[in-house]
Amino acid sequence: MTKKCVGEENWVDSRTIYIGHKEPPPGAEAFIQQRFPDNRIVSSKYTFWNFVPKNMFEQFRRVANFYFLIIFLVQLMIDTPTSPITSGLPLFFVITVTAIKQGYEDWLRHKADNSVNQCPIHVVQHGKVVRKQSRKLRVGDVVLMKEDETFPCDLILLSSSRDDGTCFVTTASLDGESSHKTYYAVEDTRAYNTEKEVDCIHATIECEQPQPDLYKFVGRINIYMDSEPVARPLGSENLLLRGATLKNTEYIYAVAIYTGMETKMALNYQSKTQKRSAVEKSMNAFLVVYLCILICKAFVNTLLKYVWQASPDRDEPWYNNRTDTERQRHIVVRVFTDFLAFMVLFNYIIPVSMYVTVEMQKFLGSYFIMWDDEMFDEELGERAVVNTSDLNEELGQVEYVFTDKTGTLTENNMEFIECCVDGHVYVPHAICNGQVMPGATGMDMIDTSPGPGAREHEELFFRALCLCHTVQVKEEETVDGIKHGIHQGKSTSFYISSSPDEVALVEGMTRLGFTYLRLKDSHMEILNREDEIERFQLLEVLTFDSVRRRMSVIVRDSSGELYLFCKGADSSIFPRVVSGKVDEVRARVEHNAVEGLRTLCVAYRHLSPEQYEEVCHMLNGAKLALQDRDKRLAEAYDVIEKDLILLGATAVEDRLQEKAADTIESLHKAGMKVWVLTGDKMETAAATCYASKLFHRNTQILELTTKRTEEQSLHDVLFDLSRTVLRQHGGMTRDSFSGLSGDCTDYGLIIDGATLSAVMRPTQEDYKEIFLDICRNCSAVLCCRMAPLQKAQIVKLIKASEEHPITLAVGDGANDVSMILEAHVGIGIMGKEGRQAVRNSDYAIPKFKHLKKMLLVHGHYYYIRISELVQYFFYKNVCFIFPQFIYQFFCGFSQQPLYDTAYLTLYNISFTSLPILLYSLIEQHINMDILRKDPSLYRDIAKNSLLRWPIFIYWTLLGVYDALVMFFGAYFLFNNTTFTSNGQMFGNWTFGTLIFTVLVFTVTFKLALDTHYWTWINHFVIWGSLVFFVVFSLLWGGIIWPFLNYQRMYYVFMQMLSSGPAWLSIILLIAASLLPDVLKKVICRTLWPTTTERIQNADKVYEGQLSEFTPLASLHAPSKAGSHRRGSGSRRNAPNPRRSEPFSKKTMFTRWQRAPDYSTFAPLLRFADGSRWPKQGRGEAGPGTSV
Repeated sequence: MTKKCVGEENWVDSRTIYIGHKEPPPGAEAFIQQRFPDNRIVSSKYTFWNFVPKNMFEQFRRVANFYFLIIFLVQLMIDTPTSPITSGLPLFFVITVTAIKQGYEDWLRHKADNSVNQCPIHVVQHGKVVRKQSRKLRVGDVVLMKEDETFPCDLILLSSSRDDGTCFVTTASLDGESSHKTYYAVEDTRAYNTEKEVDCIHATIECEQPQPDLYKFVGRINIYMDSEPVARPLGSENLLLRGATLKNTEYIYAVAIYTGMETKMALNYQSKTQKRSAVEKSMNAFLVVYLCILICKAFVNTLLKYVWQASPDRDEPWYNNRTDTERQRHIVVRVFTDFLAFMVLFNYIIPVSMYVTVEMQKFLGSYFIMWDDEMFDEELGERAVVNTSDLNEELGQVEYVFTDKTGTLTENNMEFIECCVDGHVYVPHAICNGQVMPGATGMDMIDTSPGPGAREHEELFFRALCLCHTVQVKEEETVDGIKHGIHQGKSTSFYISSSPDEVALVEGMTRLGFTYLRLKDSHMEILNREDEIERFQLLEVLTFDSVRRRMSVIVRDSSGELYLFCKGADSSIFPRVVSGKVDEVRARVEHNAVEGLRTLCVAYRHLSPEQYEEVCHMLNGAKLALQDRDKRLAEAYDVIEKDLILLGATAVEDRLQEKAADTIESLHKAGMKVWVLTGDKMETAAATCYASKLFHRNTQILELTTKRTEEQSLHDVLFDLSRTVLRQHGGMTRDSFSGLSGDCTDYGLIIDGATLSAVMRPTQEDYKEIFLDICRNCSAVLCCRMAPLQKAQIVKLIKASEEHPITLAVGDGANDVSMILEAHVGIGIMGKEGRQAVRNSDYAIPKFKHLKKMLLVHGHYYYIRISELVQYFFYKNVCFIFPQFIYQFFCGFSQQPLYDTAYLTLYNISFTSLPILLYSLIEQHINMDILRKDPSLYRDIAKNSLLRWPIFIYWTLLGVYDALVMFFGAYFLFNNTTFTSNGQMFGNWTFGTLIFTVLVFTVTFKLALDTHYWTWINHFVIWGSLVFFVVFSLLWGGIIWPFLNYQRMYYVFMQMLSSGPAWLSIILLIAASLLPDVLKKVICRTLWPTTTERIQNADKVYEGQLSEFTPLASLHAPSKAGSHRRGSGSRRNAPNPRRSEPFSKKTMFTRWQRAPDYSTFAPLLRFADGSRWPKQGRGEAGPGTSV
């Protein structure tokens, strides 16, 4: 019978690769020629031929663009009152600008693709090395790569220049990790180090189909070179990814398995699921309202037109006579046509340019976050990164913060503190008064001596920690290919590992007298206390995973004894232990956990040769599996890691990050609820929560843990906790979550993963509601022993709750990715556990402390700015189009436009868009130092408070009022004064131009009144836009334009300005339009000021006491009343200014000075609520101008 392949399993969803394109030997397996893509990378979206249709299709999929396209087509098809140019030109402008931007970006992608695809690659063919372009590389080609070269596709390592078959690789371009990773050649091929030898390899590779996970790979290699074919497993440790770079290795030989768009790097080009902010949802809701208003206006005007014309003595005005054909149309057609014509006439109420402005604001705003030098970490050399700019304003709406512990709240910089062997505690000499002293060795006992009989057990414990790990030893003589001198014939070694815990334990063992030296030729070497080298053959590594929470190794010592050493969490080790001093070790573990130390337990097991053979058979079968390999390995590990003998436990300290406690306290004061989700044991996590001020001494802790549910049923525990918290403050609101009154108990909840699983069962819907009620009334929640999927489930549960709060998740490791993707806003910390969290996040920050400014300053500012932008756009368009609606009542509903075509076209594009864009980028309604010092100001913008319906209605009614004042003010003022200086009468175009002039000045002055932070660029843009309008009107009306078939605006603007009453009318109407809003501001600020307005008033008082000759004087308007200066003093007072603000790198107008200490300024404290101002020290250096 023909044997199909070496491996027993054939997986349908896999591919077979023939190394060097050699067919397998007869009888081995059937040769099936497979087709794979070439190695061309195509990151571009368009080609020369499909750019226009494809780009147009993509742009018109947006509702707004499609809406204006329909309006434009209606204008082309029927007789409408306005020219198609009025809607076509703005649409053309938006579409063209977007197409140019996308086309340029795609041209750059084409250029980059060509550069990569034409890169020369060395390929082994017929025992010789030939050069090929990268795009011509095929699956199965054997590639020669040299040091510092970048891999052109995904490769399996066959051999390297190093004797042990390893190579070092940096994957910084893929995941941001700059450290060198070790990859391993296939054991049976690593000896082939020349072109001829590699060309003799006769093997096939079976592996999974391409998938985007960078850290997962399943395959096996079938080797037919010897008389007996063999199969070896392949994993991610054998896979070299496209985009990675070879380091500290002279050369390697590898075979291509995924090429072109099937490489993992290319598959990761796909973007994450689009997240939508609350502001975007509000904006869409407002658009629907305005669309309904538009339809109602068109319907009312159409109805009134036919009612008005129903009288026999009334018909179409003489200037709007219809042809006989039009008059003979069916009444339904005429009504529908008129309805569409009115829709076209009023369609400007929907702001076409708002979408472009919002996108530009978000795009440019994201750079201001990345330019912020206060969010730059010198230790890491990293600054904040924005992966998506669509959520800037969502940073100002966060209600729940879900944070990981290790590496997020803590430094993830582990220090070995102590170990416990059979209940006896050992502390290295290097620990003195709790401080780590490098270089010290030896140990101290802190309890009674274990006696001479326990020495063997003690040394076995130390050997277990020196062997049970995946730490690599690197020589300091080579770093990034640069050779460093070796001092005195010896090189300095250091440990590296993906787990800081492992490095801390190995270094701790060094201080206790056992030094791990290296792994060479599958043998681990240890230097013991007698300076003797012990060699152990490493047979198997049972790798760590977050589900098992443990790892193991199987080794053989020099005498032939077989050991399985296992280390892991106490909850994972204790149930598998059959002997040992469990109670003594458990007591020490719990003691250390209460102290906030990270604990691990260590156990071992003797293996007989028969047991080892059984273990090998079980593991080999699981490793060679192509389908469900992880599941089968987990089952094998579960069988192997049993009947253990407990040796002891370790304690490692992970210090809290700088300012982590201050950040959490500020988030609480800002009204946010902070949850810590961690895989650590409860006692360790609780100690960290107290240290980080998540819990306080007066916090009453409620436990919902397995220990308690063993004593009572889950049902009883939940109802007891519910009665406890609801009896105390059942009506607690979000604003009460922090800063609780003294007579109100502050509750904190602790829940573990097992209990959460019981609560989250689909059949326990009542339990979920009770659990949510408890959580709502707790100031903080700690979830411990959490699996990665459970973290995402918690976030999803809160998101789907009745209040639908805005959630933010922050973490640094791969186990945090699920909750980062689930939350409304995901933030990655640039920690030591890889960059998977950063790659999958919306924003990335170097340290947890930077979250404070990200939310309290940037989030606050961007929410305020974009809220004003949205409301202002709708307001100015109501002011713009409502006079057109009123005008129809005075022209017999004849669809006569009030404004000229040029004004209709340029109003939103040129006259009024740039000032609001600049406002939405640099406005600071409150000094950022105050926002940092008083986090409670964040509550004032909570729950999308500035885009609620009452405020939206106020802005709309304000626009209607201004429109009424403009129209009827102009109408009545000119009722008896309708002559220009030369005796000519004002016509309807002069009337419309007068209203439009008042309109442009009013909406611009309205924005100026709302601006609190003035710089010269504000003045330039705001007043410059008005100057541009006047200059354009003079040119538009002062020249006979030959390309126009009408000259109705010729000399209109000049004639209007030549009339004294026109000037008076413009001034009076502008003042009358702005008066209600000004009165409202004055009255409300005087009688019922908000906290923000109190601070603004106090800030102005402070400014009034400053010298006129401030370093920022050149940035502000000459008038004190119209400016908003920041800070005082001279450069001598701040010789080392801290360049901290995002605008500092890209604008010329930022000056630096010492920021005022508002907390010590008496007038400010008199205006502001004194209870909300903590005592502060001296003011910090800060920017005079920032964004």
